[in-house]
Amino acid sequence: MSNMKAKLLLHERRLLSEDAFVELIVWRLPAPKPGSRHHYKYRLAFITGNRCVLRYDNETGKGDHKHVAGKELPYHFTTAEALLNDFWNEVDNWRD
Repeated sequence: MSNMKAKLLLHERRLLSEDAFVELIVWRLPAPKPGSRHHYKYRLAFITGNRCVLRYDNETGKGDHKHVAGKELPYHFTTAEALLNDFWNEVDNWRD
């Protein structure tokens, strides 16, 4: 796996309404980032009213976490599919 390079798996900006959108970025890495045990680097953000109200990321050294209404909380990463499902469920909750 030493020859493997980072591979962009998802880079999408999706408009949800006139003043709300999500930005989804997921990379597959050749090795885990410091603070993570998996091979993904990600940033998933929900912006509404010109404010980022929800963001999931795994910043180097901090590991998996999320930002919800200005508070940083731990996030337990299991799979990339579960990550996207968890994010979309929270986006749906914000929009309700």
